[in-house]
Amino acid sequence: MKAVIPVAGAGTMLRPHTHTQPKALVPVAGKPLLSHIIDSLVSGGISHFVLVIGHMGNKIKGYVESYYKNQDLIFDFVVQEPREGSAHAVLMAEDIIGNDSEFLVMFGDTIINCHLPDFIDSEYSVVGIKKVDRPGDFGIAEIGADGFVKKFIEKPRIPKSNLGMVGVYKIQNASVLFQSIKEMMETHKLPTEEYSLTDALMRTINKGEKVITAEVDGWYDCGKKETLLEANSILLNRPNFPCSEYTENADTVIIQPVKIGKNCKIRHSVIGPNVVIGDNAIIENAIVRNSIVGSYSELQNVILDQSIMGNDTYLKGLSQSLNIGDNTEIILG
Repeated sequence: MKAVIPVAGAGTMLRPHTHTQPKALVPVAGKPLLSHIIDSLVSGGISHFVLVIGHMGNKIKGYVESYYKNQDLIFDFVVQEPREGSAHAVLMAEDIIGNDSEFLVMFGDTIINCHLPDFIDSEYSVVGIKKVDRPGDFGIAEIGADGFVKKFIEKPRIPKSNLGMVGVYKIQNASVLFQSIKEMMETHKLPTEEYSLTDALMRTINKGEKVITAEVDGWYDCGKKETLLEANSILLNRPNFPCSEYTENADTVIIQPVKIGKNCKIRHSVIGPNVVIGDNAIIENAIVRNSIVGSYSELQNVILDQSIMGNDTYLKGLSQSLNIGDNTEIILG
């Protein structure tokens, strides 16, 4: 079975980091977001991937071909241009999916923990879901008394369900989905909006397709700074995560969980919890917690919390040498 991974988006919510690299290559818990997605699918037995690229797609192609070159995996790349939504992105893979009756879709901006056999082994199409607090912000699935989905609706104004669609799908009948997407794009010209996969799946139900749901174990949105840092923290705190010790200097304190890259130099600092530091970083006289620090970055005299620093960045704060007498109050703002 092939897996389609749409990664063509510009990642505007993660700027300025996505000015220089695609969102799929932004690091989380020590490796690019895209690698978390691919590795989870490989562990479920998937070996053929169709990556739908667009914004800085050559960087994604270069990374995948380099990082996975010694693995027995197949990667195809198709370009989505113009970018007209998630349904349009999946349609771009039609020529490669070909006559295959079934395939997987996993969106490239979330990390999902799920039991893949629940999807792969089903005789029906399957949509991954998770109960959400604000269903009006998501695509929502409504389930009928027979256990099959009776309705998909994108960001409903008056939600009748709290089962959010998390971005992983098994399509049982590829030709029906592709035809539904084409019909939607031909009959509903949207000059400013995007064609959603949610609406296309609803069309397949109207054509008689049976769709069921499977609840996922974990769903970590990585589309903006706050949710990326939250996902980073959750993944670092997983059982058996390979945290890093740093013992070169006794004057540095590590509060786990922490992931430290190769050839880093850390002095007079407190690192952690929930921190990832890239390769060849230099950190002196700093406190860093709940943050991601890129490779070749340098920090001096700073306190960082809930922060993301890109690669090859430099940040130096203030340091004071004070000689203060009695009855003095000083506030360093």
